[in-house]
Amino acid sequence: MTKWEYATVPLLVHATKQILDTWGEDGWELVQVVPGPNNPDQLVAYLKREKA
Repeated sequence: MTKWEYATVPLLVHATKQILDTWGEDGWELVQVVPGPNNPDQLVAYLKREKA
């Protein structure tokens, strides 16, 4: 059975691509982007990667 680890990352609107590219280079896969819990204008990315 595959085991996963997860991360939540705040996204800055002016640097979204750079942030996601950086995490992607480390093996993280984007699962979903949702509004932040305290501020709907702040986006949060949920990422996963296979656990080593």
